[in-house]
Amino acid sequence: MNIEGLTAFLYKKDLVQSQSSELKITQYTNGYSNLTYLLQIENKEFVLRRPPKGAVKRGHDMSREFKVLSNLQKEFDYAPKAILYCDDTTVIDSSFYLMEKVDGIILTMKEAMKRQLPPSDFKTISNSWLTKFVALHNVNYKAAGLEDLGKPDGYVQRQVSNWGKQYLKAATMDIPEAQKLMEWMELNQPKSYDHTFIHNDYKYDNVVFKDDSWQEITAILDWEMCTLGDPLMDLGTSIAYWMTPEDGPAVKVLPSPTLLPGNPSRSEIVHQYALQSGRNVDNIVFYYAFGLFKVAVIAQQIFYRFHKGLTDNEKFAKLDQACLMFCRMGWQAVQRNRIA
Repeated sequence: MNIEGLTAFLYKKDLVQSQSSELKITQYTNGYSNLTYLLQIENKEFVLRRPPKGAVKRGHDMSREFKVLSNLQKEFDYAPKAILYCDDTTVIDSSFYLMEKVDGIILTMKEAMKRQLPPSDFKTISNSWLTKFVALHNVNYKAAGLEDLGKPDGYVQRQVSNWGKQYLKAATMDIPEAQKLMEWMELNQPKSYDHTFIHNDYKYDNVVFKDDSWQEITAILDWEMCTLGDPLMDLGTSIAYWMTPEDGPAVKVLPSPTLLPGNPSRSEIVHQYALQSGRNVDNIVFYYAFGLFKVAVIAQQIFYRFHKGLTDNEKFAKLDQACLMFCRMGWQAVQRNRIA
């Protein structure tokens, strides 16, 4: 990254006192999509978000993500404070934005293992996580000025169609289960559903817990895929990420803290969501199958960039096998008509 150009930019925007101050940049390595960095300068800390190299703007629009963070503060105080947006690609070779650094605990698998969390902690963790999820779906997006963020009418149909197209565009092998899933979802999608603000990537490692009492979440991260649509599509994606020990080889691809003893099952999460939100979840198999297909496509898209030489990160080298695995899990859920 262009340290001199970025330091000069921070100085120009009155975020630092001297253009000669030392800037330390550390990349957060947990994510697979937009790149996130910690900037440390003059006893200040900022977080920088930028798209990965070779990514299309449609799925990595920094200005859109910046707008969401800026507007959410009006109605939902659980997003990091947005500081500024820059579309001058001479600064660091891409658009980016800066936001505040939120202190707290991000519960990755590595963090959970390091802390050796007892099963009793996960009851509190999962309850806090789920309660904030339901609250997010109750955000008054019109009052927040986000009514133009998406088109909730026809959302499910567009998602089924668009993710299918994205899969076909990025495919590097023939996966029969992917074709079966696309055809099944086209025929079995719900025609009526609620319209809410949704996150689309809500999981343990995208929230910040205030401390190890696990009772309070101070921020929700990674808003790049948020939009307006069916909240059960959001739930379906979240339970697709909710790995359990019974999920076989998939747990090696997504080693989530949900694997650890004390976590509720996917069915229990869905049941509690229904109780707290009042929404009907009878069609949860569709939403779970869609969530698994979406996760599969995301893995395939990242592998495609690796396959084309647009990134050389070796952790992307086997994501085509992850795509295959999640497509098979989705089709298995459809055949068995259950999410366990």
